[in-house]
Amino acid sequence: MPELPEVETTRRSFADRIAGATVSEVRLGKPLRWPLGCEPDALRGARIGTALRRGKYLWLPVGSGGLLLHLGMSGSLAFGEQAAPPGAHDHFDLVTDRGTLRLTDPRRFGAVVWSSAIDAPPAATLLARLGLEPFDAAFGGEHLHRALRGRRVAIKQALLAGDIVVGAGNIYACEALFRAGIDPRAAAGRVGRARCDALADALRLILAQALDLGGSTLRDFRDAHGMAGSFQRHAAVYGREGQPCTVCGTPVRRIVQGQRSTFFCPRCQRR
Repeated sequence: MPELPEVETTRRSFADRIAGATVSEVRLGKPLRWPLGCEPDALRGARIGTALRRGKYLWLPVGSGGLLLHLGMSGSLAFGEQAAPPGAHDHFDLVTDRGTLRLTDPRRFGAVVWSSAIDAPPAATLLARLGLEPFDAAFGGEHLHRALRGRRVAIKQALLAGDIVVGAGNIYACEALFRAGIDPRAAAGRVGRARCDALADALRLILAQALDLGGSTLRDFRDAHGMAGSFQRHAAVYGREGQPCTVCGTPVRRIVQGQRSTFFCPRCQRR
């Protein structure tokens, strides 16, 4: 599933090129998770603004409102001057005078939704429960410690929930917990302030590294240029079950939490 680094990498790969373009046509394929919410013809002639990201959503200002886009589990956006005829998995084309922005999504869990503003329904409703951005000044150990207080769920599950901080997807949560020395099974509410400081720093570092490497490509992800990410090649624990820990040499373990694979070092990471 595309996470914050992949979504931000996608945004950066087309935002400058599409800003200022004028919509000439909107083409819809098979239904996505939610309906568009407006007539496609109503967007003709609208001018496009600068794409923004909130969590794993992209907000693309279009005319008097905008489009909220989500890549779902297997979606990707491509932007090019000349798009090939839509294929079986191409479900949304925003055709402009500078090129076509196309959403391709084999599983159709992605979405493109019209909203009059990012702070108005339905966009505001979909974004309402998102936590802080990891690079916001307000995010840090104090926020993390306060938000985790009283939670009995495992720390990794608390990070994945997205209501405390966005962007800590499965790969990046595993890597951040390893860097902070925290066992992913530790009760969230029992992680002390000092370790919350370390975890907040680790999240920012890991996500920044992932952004520099274009995110992670395990199966489907490509940015709007068609380029794959390479963070997965630099992972310390993710996908390395049975291989020696890069710090102590202990074999990396894999367990399942919430139907997601978790990788960790049983020696370096403590409850």
